[in-house]
Amino acid sequence: MFIGQFEHAIDEKGRLAVPAKFRRQLLGGAILTKGLDGCLFLFPKERWQKMAENIGQLPVSKSSGRLYARLMLAGAAEAEFDKQGRIILPAYLRAYAGLGRQAVTIGLYDRVEIWNKVKWSKMIGKVENEAGRIAEELSDLGV
Repeated sequence: MFIGQFEHAIDEKGRLAVPAKFRRQLLGGAILTKGLDGCLFLFPKERWQKMAENIGQLPVSKSSGRLYARLMLAGAAEAEFDKQGRIILPAYLRAYAGLGRQAVTIGLYDRVEIWNKVKWSKMIGKVENEAGRIAEELSDLGV
């Protein structure tokens, strides 16, 4: 399970150090892709394969299914760790997420999200301001 929040620099070659506690869960391989809300998603390969299978079952006759598949699958890349525990964030993914020199990595149960530091600050502020309403809505789902 991924939990926690960490700040890291992105070097001039587009490399990002993944927190050690996250790396241990990604040793079997990892996939990096465009996420929702303007961030990147980093999945363990096993979780990614299940998700990709589900996406592959979406009807191609539905526009939303085609669009979601394009977002998640077409932009995906294997994330390989170097000896320092860094991954290369491809330029097209850095551009998508608006990543510069600083990134925030957050653990969200079955995935890691990689955020532009300013965007994350705005997002978490919004979440914190709406926490009561969100909890009330989700209580109907048993959360």
